[in-house]
Amino acid sequence: MSFLSSFNISASALTAQRMRLDVASENIANIDTTRTEGGGTYRRKLVVLEEIGNNTFREALLSAANNHETTKGGVRVAEIIEDESEFKRVYNPDHPDADDEGYVALPNVDLIKETVDSMSATRSYEANITAFNSLKTMAQKALEIK
Repeated sequence: MSFLSSFNISASALTAQRMRLDVASENIANIDTTRTEGGGTYRRKLVVLEEIGNNTFREALLSAANNHETTKGGVRVAEIIEDESEFKRVYNPDHPDADDEGYVALPNVDLIKETVDSMSATRSYEANITAFNSLKTMAQKALEIK
């Protein structure tokens, strides 16, 4: 693994965390949406992340010792899935989307969960910015040494 691939790893993490924040924002924006373009009540969305590359630390060391290229690391968004948990049912017979019994199915979005997810994504983003800046400083110092 080359020194510069560390930048790619941090950049992939930044992209993944930004996507997590975007999805949490979308969930919050649709917290009261009872009609979607596809029909029905809005379902909470979740981001599934997966590792890029599958080398163990030992395999990476052996490969580097033999001057072979290693599989790049990092993270990527594998997919965005819908949360299949139950909708919240609220009694509101005057609502246009109420069923025959007068209940409205509200999205399965919880503001507290979305806030925590947003905070987690923000902290992870900040940590990757710090790592990226540290790599940049190391590269600058290496260039100064010649």
